[in-house]
Amino acid sequence: MLKRIICILVLVFSCSIFGQNVVKHTVVAGETIQAIAQKYKVTPYDIYKLNPDSQSGIKVNSVLLIPKSVGKTEVKSDTKPSQKATTKTQVAKTHEVKPKETLYSITKLYNITQAELEANNPFLKTDGLQPGQILALQKNAIAIKPVLSSNGTAVHEVQPKETKYGIATKYGMTVDELEKLNPEIVENLPIGFQLKVKKGNSFEKDFVKDFEAKPQVSAISKVNVLDYQVKQGETMYSLTRQFGLSESALTSLNPELKEGVKEGMTLKVPANASFSKEVKNNLKDLSKSISNNKRKELVLFLPFNASKIQNDTVTSISERLKKDKFLNMTLDFYSGAMMAIDSAKVLGINMDVRIIDSQESMYNTSAVNVISNGNFNNTDAVIGPFYQVNAEKVASILESKNIPVISPLSKDDGKSFSNLYQSMPNSDAVKNAMFDYMRAKNGNIIAVIDPKKNSIKEYIQNFQSDTKIVGLTDKSGIIADSIKKHFVKDRMNFVIMASEKTGTIFTITNTLQNAMKEYQVQLVILEENETLDFEEIALSRLTKLKMTYPSVIKDNDSEEALRFERAYRKKNKVVPNQYAVRGFDVTFDTMLRLAQEKPFVETLDLASEQVESKFDYDKKLSGGFTNNGIYILYYDTDLTIKQAQ
Repeated sequence: MLKRIICILVLVFSCSIFGQNVVKHTVVAGETIQAIAQKYKVTPYDIYKLNPDSQSGIKVNSVLLIPKSVGKTEVKSDTKPSQKATTKTQVAKTHEVKPKETLYSITKLYNITQAELEANNPFLKTDGLQPGQILALQKNAIAIKPVLSSNGTAVHEVQPKETKYGIATKYGMTVDELEKLNPEIVENLPIGFQLKVKKGNSFEKDFVKDFEAKPQVSAISKVNVLDYQVKQGETMYSLTRQFGLSESALTSLNPELKEGVKEGMTLKVPANASFSKEVKNNLKDLSKSISNNKRKELVLFLPFNASKIQNDTVTSISERLKKDKFLNMTLDFYSGAMMAIDSAKVLGINMDVRIIDSQESMYNTSAVNVISNGNFNNTDAVIGPFYQVNAEKVASILESKNIPVISPLSKDDGKSFSNLYQSMPNSDAVKNAMFDYMRAKNGNIIAVIDPKKNSIKEYIQNFQSDTKIVGLTDKSGIIADSIKKHFVKDRMNFVIMASEKTGTIFTITNTLQNAMKEYQVQLVILEENETLDFEEIALSRLTKLKMTYPSVIKDNDSEEALRFERAYRKKNKVVPNQYAVRGFDVTFDTMLRLAQEKPFVETLDLASEQVESKFDYDKKLSGGFTNNGIYILYYDTDLTIKQAQ
């Protein structure tokens, strides 16, 4: 089905790869495709062409086929090097910095000190660690600092055998974008030419990874704040509920509150705060109040990136579908959106839908030109683009027309526009929902935090400062009494566990199980914990403690959800995955809101629930709207996951 869809979007090109002289290379720890390409005097593109699976990453001891360089230097590599040779003679000399890596992780990977790394790479002291840097791991290695121009582009020197497509793909660009930045290469691509390219690469893989991950706690170095003027009748309780803060956290930002809340006083509150309602919107089935008095138009900007596929004369459609996660995510989202459109037709909704290729990279989208050159005067709402920065560009252009722009997948806060709707709850909202639940239950909140989870500690100290924190030693040492001393009688003791170490998890859960004889105890996690997925941690441990966590989705076994799954499976011959369900949920919710008698923005006083997601929008203090439709789920003793009440 996906192959048929993509064939409609692009012209299919075919090619043949003829045999060539190759050598074999065994990957050693720390090596990257770029480093291997430099070693053999070939391009990364040459390696990817012979080893398609390497585009999704390489593993130690895997064997790569390397085309022989046209240069004079020949590098020999044994297919099966001895362990001794691997550890003593094949030591990596350089390391290309990847997104989210730190100096600490790199020094641990290569067993060197931070002082040695900084001595070999002096620019680290002035520029810090940045993705794309080539770090020298030994004194005689060459460190490469990316050359950045004043307009945020980097410089790439064309190597032998490199192609426009290969370079554009490496930097998350299209060939057209590369040629616009470098008009000199339209006719040919000279070896040694200094190309202007956009900073960064692998954006699409990072985007998919970010979407797949459960909400993560980001590091907080400084709290950005805005001014808020207290209105008549507001109290300390209503303010803390409204901004998702504890009383002590709000007071630490505003010491004058120690004298009481006064009408007209100006408070400092987090910039990403929303006007959370004390009484949440009631869920309503919007399909029961459809109005067709006026025909509406919905536009979907989806990143098929058809020109990128069309320009790739090497990779077949089948091969691309096997390895291109971003394209698969787009097609799955599209298939879910099409199901929503079909459902709207069944309901008799009077609406035109346009689906446009947004041609996206992390920093650019063709949607800007499409809007500038097209007619959007009759458009009532836009879904997309996928990347937050691109959704913001579209919202900026359409803000004067007051056209709602729904960001479908991004969890980033980004810039605020009055017409921008974040349909995916951000990580702060997810965590705040968990704390709101615990406080609503009059809970005594305790957090046991691993030293490596400093970001969680900073979040709690900044925003939930009434939480009692139990620290662990660097070796994850913990004394049961250090937890138990914070327990109170006649209240639920919620214990937040922020550690992924098996031994620590056993200690914490044992302590809580023993305490259940005297106290009310419940285990809580704020983010995904992969250690809990292993059989070593028995599920019975978690169900006995009714482990509770916040989530933006829930399992839905209702008749409506099962009907959707059956219809999707019949049409697409596969079970819908999370992207397909997300495509349905966002599109159907938007279409139902457009089909109401009142304007889109006025439907936000109603919450809706689709197959997996809830949509309960609140106005952001800084402008625009954010979805606070979050579930609180727990593991029950019958081995099922239930929604907490």
